[in-house]
Amino acid sequence: MNLQEIIDTLELSAYTKPHNYSEIIPSSGYSSDLLSCVMAGAAKKSLWVTLQSHGNIIAVASLLDLAAVIITEGATPDPVMIEKANEENVILLGTSKPTFYIIGKLWEMGLRNKQEE
Repeated sequence: MNLQEIIDTLELSAYTKPHNYSEIIPSSGYSSDLLSCVMAGAAKKSLWVTLQSHGNIIAVASLLDLAAVIITEGATPDPVMIEKANEENVILLGTSKPTFYIIGKLWEMGLRNKQEE
């Protein structure tokens, strides 16, 4: 499944500049709000689900070369953070839905974490 299918199914909003989302295939999924856990557990090109919306998530997403970050529960990045994400080529997506809901839907869609592969 590609990122465009995920965006459409989950009705996500894009905060960052448009990409060709149909060409982005997330390798797996990961969810945590602790940056150190994400750095230790998220796979390259994975999709990270978090309610964090501060600038440090850009550094982690860039370092790990993640497919995208889904920010949940209505948290929104500020304009400076969005600009930094665009500079680092990090895709930020958002939803008002709870983290648990988004993870459940991603699981239903077939996205797994790297340990489940």
